[in-house]
Amino acid sequence: MTGEKVDKNQIDVIPACLESKGADSGLVALARMTNIKKKKIIKNKEKGIQKVRFIVQSLFALLCIWIGIEFYQFIQYLETNGAAAFSSRPPGVDGFLPISSFMSFYLFLMTGEIHSAHPAGFFIFFAIVLVSIAFGKAFCNWLCPVGFLSELIGDFGKKIFKKDLKLPKVLDYPLRSLKYLLLGFLFYSVFFLMSTTALQAFLDSPYNLVSDVKMYYFFAEISRFSLIVIGILFLLSIVIRGFWCRFLCPYGALLGITSLLSPNKIKRNPVSCIDCGLCNKACPSFIKVDKIKTVISDECTSCLNCVDTCPVADTLQLETIGMKKKISKKLVAIGVVSIFILVTGYGMITGNWQNNISNEEYLKLYENMDSFGHPTGTEAVKKFNEDALKNNSETEIEKK
Repeated sequence: MTGEKVDKNQIDVIPACLESKGADSGLVALARMTNIKKKKIIKNKEKGIQKVRFIVQSLFALLCIWIGIEFYQFIQYLETNGAAAFSSRPPGVDGFLPISSFMSFYLFLMTGEIHSAHPAGFFIFFAIVLVSIAFGKAFCNWLCPVGFLSELIGDFGKKIFKKDLKLPKVLDYPLRSLKYLLLGFLFYSVFFLMSTTALQAFLDSPYNLVSDVKMYYFFAEISRFSLIVIGILFLLSIVIRGFWCRFLCPYGALLGITSLLSPNKIKRNPVSCIDCGLCNKACPSFIKVDKIKTVISDECTSCLNCVDTCPVADTLQLETIGMKKKISKKLVAIGVVSIFILVTGYGMITGNWQNNISNEEYLKLYENMDSFGHPTGTEAVKKFNEDALKNNSETEIEKK
């Protein structure tokens, strides 16, 4: 070489280069390490966070399963017209009603009122948005049960194909826009087509009151068409990691936008970087981490796979914009869980967790559930808005 001393920690990172880019590229990287005046290469000995993340995902998935069991018991109570042993409705099921929760959140912004039909959904939605503002799109790969399932399917696909397959840009970019189109339709329908009166009317409607029960029967009595669609999505997720999350999930689109507001970003130190490309290979969202200094992407889920994989200490790390202080990976895990628990816990202790629908009212709603519908399409939403304003005006006149 050049006579410059190379310590053991320097030698330890060389095989990573050789393995990821081949012998020629590895030698180039070695030449750069010995001939260019860079900071001394120190091996990254920090423990990874992936086992912790898996535990958090698993515990949250078990919580969702428990909520599902309790909700099934509640459905049994409704199906037997109250003859079965009473089981109270678990408020956590509101977390599976993202549209109702979003509309409830918007109503709160407009009026300061927390709607009583699905109040837990409001706090769950608020907690998820706060998590994304604090740590990026972390909910998707730390807490979301669908994201967890998608990740497991993707890992299975990687074992089959020996790598994560990615669509070419000519297909990837248009398909990624689909989830934003779905989100845009929701925003347009709620923010531009519905007045506060119509919003209140929808949340008060019998359909919204039993939307959780309708959701249950969608899966319990799933149609052949829906089953085929889910099957296709499952197969596509084996071939293309996170197919639903990457291309179709409007919730993920919303969190991707709010995550851009997060001051905490993954940063790469180009001085100590040895260009091994391991971070790029480790990223499940196919972000080219090794080509940028700061990861600013709506697809980054703060899973920290790239940080764990980096072989050089203090080269990839989570930092707050404007500050060079490193944020511990453990702090991310604690922060994500704590924000979610604190926000939802606040809803519980303030009495805004359980809804105010009595068992008798649930039984009556259940009897007529098949007759309840909701507006579909922009024209139907416009008409719903007009009818709500008309009914409100007539009510006001009657009061006078």
